[in-house]
Amino acid sequence: MGAVILPDLGTEILIPVCAVIAIAFALFQWLLVSKVKLTAGRETVPETPGKNGYNDSLIEEEEGINDHNVVLKCAEIQNAISEGSTSFLFTMYKYVGVFMVAFAILIFLFLGSVEGFSTSHQPCTYDKTKMCKPALATALFSTISFVLGGITSVISGFLGMKIATYANARTTLEARKSVGKAFITAFRSGAVMGFLLAANGLLVLYITINLFKIYYGDDWGGLFEAITGYGLGGSSMALFGRVGGGIYTKAADVGADLVGKVERNIPEDDPRNPAVIADNVGDNVGDIAGMGSDLFGSYAEASCAALVVASISSFGLDHQFTAMLFPLIIILMTIGIAIVSWIALPSTFTIFNFGEQKVVKNWQLFLCVSVGLWAGLIIGFVTEYYTSNAYSPVQDVADSCRTGAATNVIFGLALGYKSVIIPIFAIAISIFVSFSFAAMYGVAVAALGMLSTIATGLAIDAYGPISDNAGGIAEMAGMSHRIRERTDALDAAGNTTAAIGKGFAIGSAALVSLALFGAFVSRAGITTVDVLTPKVFIGLLVGAMLPYWFSAMTMKSVGSAALKMVEEVRRQFNTIPGLMEGTAKPDYATCVTISTDASIKEMIPPGALVMLTPLIVGIFFGVETLSGVLAGSLVSGVQIAISASNTGGAWDNAKKYIEAGASEHARTLGPKGSDPHKAAVIGDTIGDPLKDTSGPSLNILIKLMAVESLVFAPFFATHGGLLFKFW
Repeated sequence: MGAVILPDLGTEILIPVCAVIAIAFALFQWLLVSKVKLTAGRETVPETPGKNGYNDSLIEEEEGINDHNVVLKCAEIQNAISEGSTSFLFTMYKYVGVFMVAFAILIFLFLGSVEGFSTSHQPCTYDKTKMCKPALATALFSTISFVLGGITSVISGFLGMKIATYANARTTLEARKSVGKAFITAFRSGAVMGFLLAANGLLVLYITINLFKIYYGDDWGGLFEAITGYGLGGSSMALFGRVGGGIYTKAADVGADLVGKVERNIPEDDPRNPAVIADNVGDNVGDIAGMGSDLFGSYAEASCAALVVASISSFGLDHQFTAMLFPLIIILMTIGIAIVSWIALPSTFTIFNFGEQKVVKNWQLFLCVSVGLWAGLIIGFVTEYYTSNAYSPVQDVADSCRTGAATNVIFGLALGYKSVIIPIFAIAISIFVSFSFAAMYGVAVAALGMLSTIATGLAIDAYGPISDNAGGIAEMAGMSHRIRERTDALDAAGNTTAAIGKGFAIGSAALVSLALFGAFVSRAGITTVDVLTPKVFIGLLVGAMLPYWFSAMTMKSVGSAALKMVEEVRRQFNTIPGLMEGTAKPDYATCVTISTDASIKEMIPPGALVMLTPLIVGIFFGVETLSGVLAGSLVSGVQIAISASNTGGAWDNAKKYIEAGASEHARTLGPKGSDPHKAAVIGDTIGDPLKDTSGPSLNILIKLMAVESLVFAPFFATHGGLLFKFW
């Protein structure tokens, strides 16, 4: 079918070298951030000339540079946030570790039973004339890759949290100089996380493939079937991280806002508020650790889906290593992808397409990657338009607060529903183009095209919570109102960048889930998925219902946890003498404990729903019904996730638009404490669990169910459908 220009040795060198360069870049950015000292004294990043040789301090006056007490106070607050974040993650990882061990045993038992735990070689699935490794080997290596994926996901989340808690107070201190310097510190910290996590995921997956190849040899079908466990492990941990962290952060945030801002009329992040430390801890464990695990899971699943489909292509059967690892070489932008497609792929090759072989040219695969990349860009622009307070949709939501919270809620919901339209068209077009060119393999690499910006996406996503924490630290440390205005400006931009990151994650989840669905159908031996058959149609209905059930569980979990937080904050304000006057210190630790206990308890039912559904449906109803469930959850889950994330982001920025008072229109709605501002706070409080708990978790739901079905497909095909067998 054609030779590959880039030799296998070049691929063996290129992938790890790119990962090492990304790690080196991340460490260099961390070194720059570390130059901002959290010690008393004027040890900060040296002044660098700006335009025309003038320093930033000539544009924005430096404030409080020599106030050593402020520096020490920032360091103290940062330590409290870091300790709370670490404590929560270790508590959560204990529970998740038990789940990981139990589920790993389940994977081994289910997949090993496909051939009765036989150690004999079996005819290959796609070429019966050849003998492949036993199913027991696939069970063992799938279990190992599942554990590796889970551990990598956990490390990704933990590293992200550590980086964020290291940078938050440093961003606050740089805000004393200017908005620009604070922005650079926050964004550099986000870049540390983005490039470190992207390189980490790439390197571990690459090493795992090469180690497994030692055993599998020429059995690449078995090799890449075993690799699918890596994506399952990554997304399993991401689910609990997103749900648990999301419940934690929103319970604290809602409790702090409802009592502090609405009832007591004190500023956000006021040190008198007992929930303020828990709120800032939540930003790190939910928006940073959970998000890091989530995007790592997306990358792992997209790669696994592409590798599984490619393993039964012509270059998979011909053992062309460079072409097989094309999904891992997608690391650059449009021009880079064009070059990689030319040197790493044969000029023409065949891809398995539901029982037929489809001839594909390398330039067509380049277009598949590009359409995914550009669809992601469109989703990013649309998300920015609907969530940034620089544009009319959010300004309209803010204006609706004139007549109270009810109209604010109505306008916000309408905005979220409308924001779904263009992203869905972008996803639909990218699916049509990529499938037309290269079947399900084209869809998988389109998802990787969308995720090829994962390092930058993680950077801009992490920047938001870091800026949010910086504002909280500024308020708690008693810094001037001018400095808080600077951190609020960064935070408002961070809300938009976080929404853009979630848009990318949701869009890529749709493509990844479809690619995994195609791999599942092929691996389960299903020739067609007919929606007119009762088995499939009931699956579609149930699958479309699952995102609503999941959202209901996560929203109620946030509500239950927030209720306990509100009661505790009210109790402290009512019973601690001098708290409101600022002469007594609140009990922060109790609020941290409430958020921790509630999130650990409440994350289990939604996680069980997602993990158990494919097993129950596959075992009792069979692969046809399961295929309907996967399709239904994909279609409804994407819509709900986009609208929930954008609605919540719009409500948050509408509130900040009023608080900032940067325009004449905004000043007519303010100031803080006015009736329109209180209505905006209520909308923001409703939107918090939508944008930070339910919305982001839904993209994990649709990916996780698909990759879990793919891993267990041989078992479901062999032993599934028990109810219909006895019908």
